[in-house]
Parts: sequence; structure tokens; C-alpha cells
Amino acid sequence: MRTVSLAERPLVESAFAAFPSGVAAITAIVDDAPVGFVSTSFTVGVSFEPPQVLFSAQRGSRTWPVLRRAQRLGVSVLATGHEAACMQLASRSRDRFAGLALTHGTEGAVTIDGSVLTLECSVRAEVPSGDHDLVVLDVHDLSVSDDAEPLIYHGRAFRSLLAATDDFAA
Repeated sequence: MRTVSLAERPLVESAFAAFPSGVAAITAIVDDAPVGFVSTSFTVGVSFEPPQVLFSAQRGSRTWPVLRRAQRLGVSVLATGHEAACMQLASRSRDRFAGLALTHGTEGAVTIDGSVLTLECSVRAEVPSGDHDLVVLDVHDLSVSDDAEPLIYHGRAFRSLLAATDDFAA
């Protein structure tokens, strides 16, 4: 095990990459155009009553100040097979939505077709935290796909889940 100096951002980012996470797209229609980004900080189960989820938005983001103006946000937990869509949605130089299959929800929410989980949400609260803002969302509608496997991001690469077998049973 090595100790990471918090003053060295690349080392901190490398250390944080050791934690596997799902990938969520946060998207909506704002001023008649789709807007969005991907987040590996998305968390479900912040609250069950009322249902709430959370993600963090980087303070320097140019997208979040536009996206937060939407009445409703679409959250799509991306599935295996969405690797190219994820890279496209994360791009700063190309059309993030060109060719993507989208579903338009209510009040501006947009979700990515084929996702493991889709949610329609509204912003409940934003809490400053370091160089990010923690954004708590109220969930108004959701859909779960039993046929899709989640896209996993770990060690700066996409991964797949390995299904448990009887060999692993205790």
C-alpha cells in the first residue's frame, strides 16, 4: 500500500480510480437543445422516502450551469454496450448527442435508451464541497431494465461484471 499526498492531484485521481463505479448520464433539454454530461459519482438510495439520488458536479463545469436550469433532469445509468456513448457524452469537442437513441420525458428530462436504470428528477439541493457541488435530486419517475448489465468504470477503463457462480458459494 502506498500513501498519496493530497497536494498532488494526479495521484489523488489515480487513487480514486481504484474504486469501481457505475456511470450515469445526467441530461435534459434546455433552450430546445439536449445538454448533458456523464458522472461516475452518481449514488442511489440517498433517501427512500422521498426517493432521492445524488451526484457531484465539478465547479468549473460549463455544462452544469446550463443543465441545472431544466425543470427535470434525466438520469441514465449506462449499460454495457454504452462505452462509445459514454465517451461521446463526456466529449468537450463533438456533438454529445449525435446518433444517440433518446427518450424525451416530462418537463425537459431526456434519458439514454438501453440504460440499466432511468430516472426523471428535479434538483432538491446543492451543497458546496471542495471543488465540486453535491447535487441531491428528488426522483419523480423511474424505469429499470432487467435485461441490461451496468457499465462499470474502474482504473480509468470500462469493465464488466462477472456473474457469481456456484464455485463462489460459501
